[in-house]
Amino acid sequence: MPDPGPSPLQSSLPAAVASFGAHVLASALAVGVEPAVGVEPAAGAGPVEPSPPPPPALPTGPPVLTPVPVPVPDEGAAAAAAAQPSAALERILRGPSGLGTASLHWARSDAPAAPVPAGPAGAPDAPAPAAGHPIPGLYHHPVPEPDPVRVEELSHRIKAWALDEVSLYPEDWEDQFDGFSVGRYMVACHPDAPSIDHLMLATRLMVAENAVDDCYCEDHGGSPVGLGGRLLLAHTALDPLHTTKEYAPDWEASLLSDAPRRAYRSAMEYFLQATTPSQADRFRHDMARLHMGYLAEGAWAQTEYVPEVWEYLAMRQFNNFRPCPTITDSVGGYELPADLHAQPAMQRVIALAGNATTIVNDLYSYTKELASPGRHLNLPVVIAEREGCSDQDAYLKAVEVHNDLMRDFETAAAELALACPVPTVQRFLRGVAVWVDGNHYWHQTNTYRYSLPDFW
Repeated sequence: MPDPGPSPLQSSLPAAVASFGAHVLASALAVGVEPAVGVEPAAGAGPVEPSPPPPPALPTGPPVLTPVPVPVPDEGAAAAAAAQPSAALERILRGPSGLGTASLHWARSDAPAAPVPAGPAGAPDAPAPAAGHPIPGLYHHPVPEPDPVRVEELSHRIKAWALDEVSLYPEDWEDQFDGFSVGRYMVACHPDAPSIDHLMLATRLMVAENAVDDCYCEDHGGSPVGLGGRLLLAHTALDPLHTTKEYAPDWEASLLSDAPRRAYRSAMEYFLQATTPSQADRFRHDMARLHMGYLAEGAWAQTEYVPEVWEYLAMRQFNNFRPCPTITDSVGGYELPADLHAQPAMQRVIALAGNATTIVNDLYSYTKELASPGRHLNLPVVIAEREGCSDQDAYLKAVEVHNDLMRDFETAAAELALACPVPTVQRFLRGVAVWVDGNHYWHQTNTYRYSLPDFW
């Protein structure tokens, strides 16, 4: 598969957005994020000296911890981490080459991947290779190993929250919680987070979302029967019920009635204290999308319907990772203004990022789902059923579907970066791109959960 070509020079954004008002740009520059290289500020903006404020203090609850400094990416770290055993993957190790993509991936190396020279065993400067193997031919960008100090601290704190604050799981689920490696996941996806407290915002929400998926839909007692009612009541932990005084106490008591609702309620309370109303409402909206996707998949399971490939991809645009990259600014300690987030071009970038990262999950979880009871829909299974091909051919075609989505994501992000040189837009696009990379890293390296089929 060839590398993505240059993005079209013509922006898909209206000209009004491409030349956003000087007052908007001047306001955005206050966050101290520089525009992309080669992109000039909007006409009339005037010189504005960026003077970044310190990250906002977040309510942490016990324990109060000193923020860990953000690791500075080493110039050669990405190339070192990118060493791969398959020659077929060499073409993707350079990172994106489309017009404007240099500004999107500060954690990626622009240099071609080179073999890591052999050194003495146990040499302190020799980086350990990433665990697991990437799917051959899958278009992805290797990232440096996440900061181990942050990973350890975040893992400790999220487990304390799960056990002590929300009683999320019984003792016999502890190995599964540990095996999920959520601390490593979130540090890889949010390397620009100012502190552990900011990382905890995303980590609580990620754990809560997985509790809902497991307990309502999947592995731990989930069922499509009655799923809609359960999801609706759980959603009120994110989007509160406004009812009469007579019935409000019953609703409030229901928020503590099971582990998923306790987790949603607690995670959302922390998020509300640290973010703006528009960021919180954006997240609620994307969670409603997620729950609608759960309902579609549950309905198909109940009726034993195998959707057409396009129908499956439509479901996956809702039942996907979108709520995670959409809060990248909240975790980064800044805000992408609501009017910029709502632009159709930005919505397309976020949707494509969510779609591509979710197909990554389909591909890495393929053998895990085949070994589970019942029939699990994933893209290779649907392609094999609907297009009458072998399991191997269906899986390899699903890889190409992912690669097409990734190319479209990078093209759309590059177009938007050039068309709208507002600093918060530039930073948000970088954050989403790094989230995409971190998500792949976690799937590749989580050998506790995932293994690849023998198709090569």
